[in-house]
Amino acid sequence: MIVVMRRGASEEQVQAVVEKVKELGFRSHLSVGEERTIIGVIGDERRVSEGVFRVMEGVEKVVRILHPFKLASRDFHPHDTIVPINGVSIGDRPVVLMAGPCAVESREQLLETALAVKEAGVHILRAGAFKPRTSPYSFQGLGEKGLELLAEVKEETGLAVITEVMAPEQVPLVAQCADILQVGTRNMQNYNLLHAVGESGKPVLLKRGMMSTMEELLMSAEYILSHGNYRVMLCERGIRTFEPYTRNTLDISAVPVLKQLTHLPVIVDPSHAAGNWEWVTPLSMAAVAAGADGLLVEVHPHPDKALSDGPQSLRPERFKELVEKVRAVAQAVGRSL
Repeated sequence: MIVVMRRGASEEQVQAVVEKVKELGFRSHLSVGEERTIIGVIGDERRVSEGVFRVMEGVEKVVRILHPFKLASRDFHPHDTIVPINGVSIGDRPVVLMAGPCAVESREQLLETALAVKEAGVHILRAGAFKPRTSPYSFQGLGEKGLELLAEVKEETGLAVITEVMAPEQVPLVAQCADILQVGTRNMQNYNLLHAVGESGKPVLLKRGMMSTMEELLMSAEYILSHGNYRVMLCERGIRTFEPYTRNTLDISAVPVLKQLTHLPVIVDPSHAAGNWEWVTPLSMAAVAAGADGLLVEVHPHPDKALSDGPQSLRPERFKELVEKVRAVAQAVGRSL
């Protein structure tokens, strides 16, 4: 449930409610707005009556929350969450681009790509050191060596880094290099991993599972948020349907729905949805038109030689064209790039 304080409620009245929440065995979440302060009551609220809070000084009303995701809900946190990274604010008016190769293959490949995307206006470099693959015989990434290369290129270019973490025991190691920890689609419901990235305090990009509902995605985010780590971003990357022409089916409707349900930023990965570089740009434009706060795009200087996801990777010159087209869409819907 949430306790809505009256306009002008004093700090003492707010703290009295917070103490009452603690006394009853719950945790509180404070959301201070320009006109109202909202106190979220976290726990099994069925065992407490709204009247306990309604009679307290400064309380305007008490509302029970119907959504199972509490901390991710706009009821608890009505204002958009903004995640600042490397000079950009994810979730704010500008659309943020994260781009780079699917996997770290070599220092030369990573640096060439990083310099190209930086020139195109990117602030966040994406690349995988650890690669979860459908086949055990596919390239699995360079592991720790890949993290070392990411750290070197990060230092040389000034770009922030987002990379995937696959297991709880990897979190401390990956967190030393990464500015954003990515939880991939196959790990969206790896609850031990969600606890670990939540406890790390690092910004997290949580990808939607390929067969997961939006509510399941938000419940997974709840695991991270429950550790007090509110720098969480959701990523729509396509879901599995009966359609074989694309690698996955990009659920564009997820963008406005999630933006209505949650305060968390919503990112779209058009590359994994398309599976083909020719469709990445139109899907990117559609995502921004639908309200996406950012894009996660695969770029490779030599896609024909890529060890992972070459067919869906854009060459640097094609990525520049994407940036210009996405900028036009962003401006048309009142945003910037």
